[in-house]
Amino acid sequence: MTRPPVVAGQFYEDSPELLRQQIRDSFLHDLGPGSLPSKSNESVKAAIAPHAGYVFSGPCAAWAYKAIAEAQTPEVFLMLGPSHSGYNTCFSSENWSTPLGTVSTDKDFVEFLAAKTGIPIDNSSHAREHSIEVQLPFLQFGLTKFKIAPLMVSHDIDVHQAASSVRKAIVESKKKVCIIASSDFTHYGVNYGYMPFSSNKKENMYRLDQGAIDCILARKTGRFLDYVEDKKQTICGYLAIAMLLDAVESERAELLKYYTSGDVIHDYSSAVGYAAIVFR
Repeated sequence: MTRPPVVAGQFYEDSPELLRQQIRDSFLHDLGPGSLPSKSNESVKAAIAPHAGYVFSGPCAAWAYKAIAEAQTPEVFLMLGPSHSGYNTCFSSENWSTPLGTVSTDKDFVEFLAAKTGIPIDNSSHAREHSIEVQLPFLQFGLTKFKIAPLMVSHDIDVHQAASSVRKAIVESKKKVCIIASSDFTHYGVNYGYMPFSSNKKENMYRLDQGAIDCILARKTGRFLDYVEDKKQTICGYLAIAMLLDAVESERAELLKYYTSGDVIHDYSSAVGYAAIVFR
């Protein structure tokens, strides 16, 4: 079975030609990295990338996927995404399709992870969730061949325990794995029910998200979760980020780009923050 795309034509173009151009434009955008990927000797063990509509978050995502495309391709990408609809934590074992073709899921690896972690496989729960899907065309644009292991991370688990199980399973599998956490940052405005400030909105959004980013760059999972709780933060993929922080072994983390949707449309009355972060 193959999971069809559910937000093509909404979050990104549904025509292959227009989608490739949209991704190319994201790389070359003023808020993007300014160039297309070219091979380098850098390694990327994990990344955080946004999942909004490409017109808003595409240039930010391009920073993360440029680094990923330029690095050595892992055997599998462990794709961590939040559950926007309240479904429980679960893997997907299906292949995923986008307008750019079909992305192969490493079914054996998914079944191995499920057995080792106790996290179930539930393809139906992934059917309408966009957070992982939106990442895939960027991978398809930059890489010729790769596999994924999709994991929805929700509130039903102890994220520290689950991350520890995932980490041990990855080590036992002896696979080269790159972890990608799909998350937007602060959702500000009446539409999101989150208005902790009413003036200097851009500056305050930047400051609020920088506090969370500092915790991430320090690779302090507990501090990050405490910050999210203390600030009542509207970081939709914060549990996916927390799992990444506990599961990845890296020497350093680097913020490649941060901006908000307000910087795109020059209106901060209802805005969302985006960050591209890589772990090497």
